[in-house]
This record gives sequence, C-alpha cells and structure tokens, in this order.
Amino acid sequence: MSTAIRTPTWVSRRRMLEQKLSDLHKCSNLNHLKQIQAQIFKANLHRDPFVAPKLIAAFSLCRQMVLAINVFNQIQESNVLLYNTLIRAYVQNSQPSQAFSTFFEMQKNGVSPDNFTYPFLLKACSGQSSLPQVQMMHTHIEKFGFCSDIFVPNSLIDSYSKCGASGIDYAKRLFLAMEERDVVSWNSIIGGLVKSGELKEARRLFDEMPQRDTVSWNSILDGYVKAGEMNTAFELFEKMPERNVVSWSTMISGYSKAGDMDMARLLFEKMPVKNLVPWTIMISGYAEKGLAKEAFGLYDKMEMAGLKPDDGTMISILAACAESGLLGLGKRIHVSIERNRFRCSTQVCNALVDMYAKCGSLDKALSVFDGMIKRDVVSWNAMLQGLSMHGRGERALELFSRMKREGVSPDRVTFIGVLCACTHVGLIDEGHQYFSTMERDYGVVPQVEHYGCMIDLLGRGGHLKEAFGLAKSMPVEPNAIIWGTLLGACRMHNDVGLAEEVVDHLVKLEPSDAGNFAMLSNIYAAAGNWDDVAKVRSQMKSTGVQKTSGASSIEVDDEVHEFTVDCRSHPQSERIYKMINRLGQHLKQVGYVPKAHQLKI
Repeated sequence: MSTAIRTPTWVSRRRMLEQKLSDLHKCSNLNHLKQIQAQIFKANLHRDPFVAPKLIAAFSLCRQMVLAINVFNQIQESNVLLYNTLIRAYVQNSQPSQAFSTFFEMQKNGVSPDNFTYPFLLKACSGQSSLPQVQMMHTHIEKFGFCSDIFVPNSLIDSYSKCGASGIDYAKRLFLAMEERDVVSWNSIIGGLVKSGELKEARRLFDEMPQRDTVSWNSILDGYVKAGEMNTAFELFEKMPERNVVSWSTMISGYSKAGDMDMARLLFEKMPVKNLVPWTIMISGYAEKGLAKEAFGLYDKMEMAGLKPDDGTMISILAACAESGLLGLGKRIHVSIERNRFRCSTQVCNALVDMYAKCGSLDKALSVFDGMIKRDVVSWNAMLQGLSMHGRGERALELFSRMKREGVSPDRVTFIGVLCACTHVGLIDEGHQYFSTMERDYGVVPQVEHYGCMIDLLGRGGHLKEAFGLAKSMPVEPNAIIWGTLLGACRMHNDVGLAEEVVDHLVKLEPSDAGNFAMLSNIYAAAGNWDDVAKVRSQMKSTGVQKTSGASSIEVDDEVHEFTVDCRSHPQSERIYKMINRLGQHLKQVGYVPKAHQLKI
C-alpha cells in the first residue's frame, strides 16, 4: 500500500527533475543551481555522463569553475561530450591554458576529439601571439580528417583572422583551398580582411559572394566606416536589402567620430528600432564634443523611453565626459546611478573616479574611490593619476603607499602616475628610486611613457644633461613627445646649446611642426640672440610651416565653450574681449610687462 502511494510522487519528482535538467543550461542563479545539484545527488544522477555536462555548463555560466571541475572529476569514464563541455567552460571563463591542458589530457586518456572539440579550442586563440596555437590546431584537424566538416575550417579561418596581419595570409590560403564554402566561410574571410585593413580585397570578395546576408553587409560597411570613407559607406548603406540595429549603429558611430553630429542625429531619428547601443553612441558623441545641452536632452529622452542604461552605456558616457571635461553630465549620470541602483559595479565606479578626477573634482573622485566595496588596479590608477595631473603629487604618493599596503600589485600605468607625481612635486631622488625599482621589484619593464616621465622630471629640475643622456640611452628610439618634453625644459632653463641639438632630432621626426621652431625662437629671444631669432622666423616663412593655434575650453552652466587665439566666432566675443582688455589693464597697473618678443605657441 505504501509503495502504491509513493510511486506517483517519485515519478512526479523524477519528471520535475528532468524538466529542470533540460533548462539547466539557462540557470544563472547559483543558489538555485546548488538546489538542483542536491536533487541530482538524491536521485543518484550525479555520475551520469549525460547529466554532468549540463551541470558543468551551468556552473560555467555562474563563473564557478571549481564546482564545474568537481562535477567533472566525479565521472570515472569521461566521454568526448564531457571533455568538450569542460573545454568550452574554460574558454568562456577566459582560461585558455586550462582549456588546452584539458585537450591534451583528453588525448592522453584515449578519448578522441570530434568536430566540436576544435571550434571550442579555437575560440581560446585570439591575438598575434596565438598564431602558433592556431597552426597546431590546423595540423590536428587535417590529421584527423575534420577539414571536410565545413564548421571546422570556418572556425579556423576566423581564428587565423584574429591573429592580425600574420594570420590573415593563412586564412586566405585556407579559404581558397576549401572545396565547399557557405556564407559563414565568406563572412569569416571578409571580416578578417576588414580587421587587417585589406579593405579593397574584402570588397572584391564581397562583390563575388554568391549569397550575402546581413552579416556580410555589416562587415564591409564597418570596414568603410573605420577607414573614414563615409560617402562610400553611405552608398553601401542605401543599397542594403535589409538593415538591422548593427547597420544603423555602425553608420551613426561613423558620422559621430567624423564630427558630423547632424548626420548622426538624422540617422538616429530615422532608426525604426533602437536599443541602448545607438543611444550610447549619440550621447557619448555629444559629450565628447562638449555639446552638453544635446547630450542632456538625449539622455532625458532615453530615460523617458524606458531604457535603463547598463554598465557599458554608463562607462561610455562617463569616458566621453572625462575626455571633454563635461562635469555637469558626469554628475547627472552619477545621480542616475545612485537613484536606480543599490550598488554599482567596480567598472562603473572606476569610470566615475576617472571622470571626476579628469574634470578636476578631486574631492568627489576620492569620495567615490573610498566608498568602493571592491577596488582593482584600475581604480587605484585612476585616482593616483587624477591626483598627479592636478598637482597633488604628495597625496598621490601617499595613495601609492596605501595601494602597496593593501596588497595591490602596481602595473605600468601605476608607475606613470607615480613618476608624474614626482615630477609635479620635484622629487628627483624619489623618482629615480621608483624608476629603478619598477622592473626589479614589480616586473614592470619601463616603456617610452616611463622614460618620458623621467626625462620631464629631470628636465624640470634642471638636470638637462642627465635628461638628454637618458633620452639617448633609451632601449627604443625616442619619439617626438620625448624630444618635445626636453625642448620645453631647455626653454625653462634657457639652455640654448642643448635646445639646438634637441630641435635637430625633432625636425627629423616632425619636419612640418612649426611649434618646434617657435619654441626655439623664444629660447633664442630669452637669451638675447636676436640674429638667431630672425633666422628661425625666416626659415619658418621660407618653408611655409605655420603654427596651429591652440584651443582652450571651459564649462559654464553645463555648456562647454572653446576659444582659440584671436577667434571672434563666439556669440559673446565682444563682451569677452572687453573683459580681456580690462584684465590686461589691471595687470599693467600691478607691474606686469608682456614678453612681446615671443611667438605664440
């Protein structure tokens, strides 16, 4: 009698468990997943080689690789499905070396790979350094005869294409050798050619395609947009038989980067369906160009449309605010984050710190930084660089000491901030010490940027010969920024002889940059070498080089105003110049005498 009562209940539970197992790959709630795992144990299914892959995939989705490995290890006789699932899990969790280790272990244990094994592994190969691994996989694929499965060579073409210029030639040869090609084959090679900058070859293959889909059109469209050929891109866009959100967003992004916000807005308004991507592109585009009113207005519209910005949207807009100094919009984003979220991610907090720091609002940056639950090296770098660039060098170095105390390992970006902090405070000995310990204590090999910081530190401190010697002894060729920094130091300390040597190096790198000649002229003028001043100015006239006017910007009432020398295009330019004249008169009254001999630079 008891058996008759229990049987329906047991069958019902079994059916419920089977239903849960069928949907297990969608489960991203760790607590719920652990409950299902307990039911699997109770039903004695945890060693089932066809249930285990579902559990591994689910734990992978929750970023719980330790639990996924535990499930794998409970199976005594693993099959190819189980190995493939674990390999895929490692790849999805950005652990490529473990994925390859599992592949080698699989072969060692006598389990032969199938046509799914290699595409999973190939997804772990990206970047120029992965070319040997892709070639090794290619050898395996040919050896075991999987080239006939079109899915496998398509994955190979895609992986070769991701290896940069060194891999695209292998991709082309493989594509040409394929007896059968589908639309994915064509799309993979065209996408690879576009990424490698071979736009003409990509367009030739696009025109030869027997059949195109939206991916084909979007790939070639993206190529023209990235090349800045917006007229050709627009012609192609008009011919597209079908456009999706990617097509519209690509065009909007292209016009935004080209500075044509009117055309970008026109396409944006014409879009039949919009997701967060085009909204983000438009708002970020306006913010980058200092068009605060437009950025504010569109952000309000996005919220009214019921779209909730995700982390990517927030980070993109905050980065644009940091670039343009648009503090008002950055604050508005911060308010929106606090209003709509219980807690924001480390990446969003990093973007907030960076935005406040670059906009000069250091107290707000420190407030966000100190309030972060979890900080990574990017968090420390953003705060450290913000303090450094605004002359708070001692505070930046205190933060660096705190960073080390909390066990965070500095990287190359950290040391740029540290050396800049030393420069602004004039700590030459400390700068030397940090520079010498970079590689020895932290394994950070000095790059051009670090040498530039040291040369700036030495030059500002009057150690010009040492700075020049460091520039000459660099393991890489000094760039124009290095020599320009040294030239600025020569001007600061009126070292005419060294300035002439530095300019010789600069002219080789930037023969048409008039700023170098202008600075040399000012150095001669400060030293009273008027004949040399005349020679430099005559040389500038004869070669036709002209100094590009610098620009300054300021945010007032949530609007960024940009100014250049003698520019009168601003609607309130008359009032502005009246105020400048009044300030000039006040300066003369307190004894200031302008240096009329200097060229404007």
